[in-house]
Amino acid sequence: MNDLGELKEYVRVHAKGQRIPQYQHILDRIVTDEGSGPGSWVGEWCAAGADRQRQGRHVDAVRRFALARFPFVDGPARADAAARCVAAVERWSADVTGVEPLTVELKDGTVRCWTYGLSSGEKRPLFLVMGGIVSVKEQWAPMLAQARRLGLAVVVTEMPSVGENTVPYGPDAWQMIPGLLDELADRADVRQTYATALSFSGHLALRAAVDDPRIRAVITVGAPVGRFFTDVEWQEGLPAVTLDTLGHLIGVTAAAIPGRLAERAIAVEQLQALEIPVYYVASRRDEIVPYAETALLRDGVRRLEPARARRRPRLTRARRADPALDHPRPAAGPRRAQRPDRPAERAAAPRALTSPVPSHRGPARWMRAGPSRCPAQKMAAGARAVRISVATSSGQALR
Repeated sequence: MNDLGELKEYVRVHAKGQRIPQYQHILDRIVTDEGSGPGSWVGEWCAAGADRQRQGRHVDAVRRFALARFPFVDGPARADAAARCVAAVERWSADVTGVEPLTVELKDGTVRCWTYGLSSGEKRPLFLVMGGIVSVKEQWAPMLAQARRLGLAVVVTEMPSVGENTVPYGPDAWQMIPGLLDELADRADVRQTYATALSFSGHLALRAAVDDPRIRAVITVGAPVGRFFTDVEWQEGLPAVTLDTLGHLIGVTAAAIPGRLAERAIAVEQLQALEIPVYYVASRRDEIVPYAETALLRDGVRRLEPARARRRPRLTRARRADPALDHPRPAAGPRRAQRPDRPAERAAAPRALTSPVPSHRGPARWMRAGPSRCPAQKMAAGARAVRISVATSSGQALR
């Protein structure tokens, strides 16, 4: 069972990032993490999701069911919430032209996706989207409603061992991405693949890009690269929910995580082999991924240079009323004081590399590697257009 206080603390950022209004009312009703009845974590979030379903607001329902199974499926109650989340997207997709499910069988497991624009007749460049260790593919469903504006084939999936992905999250988990591209080659121009891979999936995308030239750009937020995997002291100071989730994905206890991740680190020599644009949002006060990763990226990724982030475009009245998106306007989030029980680097991080980016949790930084004109900029613009919250500044967000 999860620590309820920590669970509430960490889910607030996800609720804000997914534009869930009045989430605090739901949290106030939760008094236990056990079971699925009234007052339980799963029960209250699922009740909120079911209420949105009755109103025909299926994307809003998806977001609430996704938080009901947060941070991972640990029993029948969260398994049912996860199934209801998938079913809600299935209902939503029935009314959105071109959005289809896809199941891909790889040698190590099954990868399930939501897609738009796959076609053997007209192969489009591929836009691959993945969340982190607690993010299921269903919560990115609104992106598919806007995919036609990008002129791309879009595939939304999960990183290994998350959601419906049965590929093990081992040291070679990054090989899932080349395997997926192989399977999509007859329906998309995978030689032009652009990955928006957040947090831990960003690490997988970067590692895959080292060996797979089909990946033409990577856009990521707070991805661990090297230091996170090699610094045992940092790992020992991780939030319990992060250690529990990593332990669940890897198949060990949370106490066994520190000291067993080193082989996943990406070496600076591997980063130096990258010739593609890399877009990376970093935080000076990230509780999960050390800010020192930016130094590794600066030393390794070629032509790393600051890029000023544009303001997120305001929704027009027509887009606010779009039933395919059915999301409310975002609520501003408060900054949070640094927790005193974290290692010193979390409290006194070095000066940021670039100018500030609006964020939910304090100052975040957007860094760009590569030429100023690149198709990846279209990917980033598309991500902002469908209101993906990529400029979060805490390790709690989008994991």
